[in-house]
Amino acid sequence: MPDLKEDTIRDFGEQWSAFRDNPGYYGSAVLLADLLGPLVSLDELKGKKIADIGSGSGRIVNMLLDAGASRVVAVEPSAAMQVLKDNTAARKDRVDYLQIPGDRLPPDLGLDYVISMGVLHHIPAPIPVVRAAFEALRPGGRCIVWLYGYEGNETYLSLVVPLRKLTVLLPHRLLVALSYVLEWGLTAYIGLCRILPLPMRSYMRSVLVKFPRSVRRLTIYDQLNPAYAKYYTREEAEALLPAGGFEDVKIYHRHGYSWTVCGTRPT
Repeated sequence: MPDLKEDTIRDFGEQWSAFRDNPGYYGSAVLLADLLGPLVSLDELKGKKIADIGSGSGRIVNMLLDAGASRVVAVEPSAAMQVLKDNTAARKDRVDYLQIPGDRLPPDLGLDYVISMGVLHHIPAPIPVVRAAFEALRPGGRCIVWLYGYEGNETYLSLVVPLRKLTVLLPHRLLVALSYVLEWGLTAYIGLCRILPLPMRSYMRSVLVKFPRSVRRLTIYDQLNPAYAKYYTREEAEALLPAGGFEDVKIYHRHGYSWTVCGTRPT
């Protein structure tokens, strides 16, 4: 029996060791503000102690530091830990590095926020991670997660789900080569979205068009590589944080294709 958790950790270790850079808008606090939407402003992060679960190559860690976080606990279980350290080396005095899965985040850290962007939908059993986030927060602290959405992705999923049955089996080099080929099609699709009301038009015109082509290739690779990926319905996304004890849950349908969810640890 395959171990989806370990396979996914291995997949991302390989991915972030190959795709190390986070250039321009892709690594900016402006994109972080877009991910958070109306739920949390960047100003609310200033001076706060924040854990980032699934730090990968350090992109979100640097975004949080750029937004003014006083300290970031970077949680990354994979072999990409060295990439993470390299990419945050200039501000390592404000980062604590933990090479552990999210469900082993230590309790009673007194954190103001726990953030996990694009991670929980790759974890087959996410509730232990949510509970660990709850225990690591101070009373009144907040957890924010960003998840793939089902609603708004129906057409896309009809294409990518069958394709993933093949691509999850491909060796790294072949998947990189395929990503180069598919990126030409993605760039053409972005151009068509300028004039036609195609699926995911808002995301294409507001986000992907701002990424350099190298990041678009990464985006394709990221969709086709992980051993496990779940696309959450609104009902599932809204139920995730309460299952770990969070209250006052708010949800945002980002660009009509994904969910940002925020919950508070009761005081």
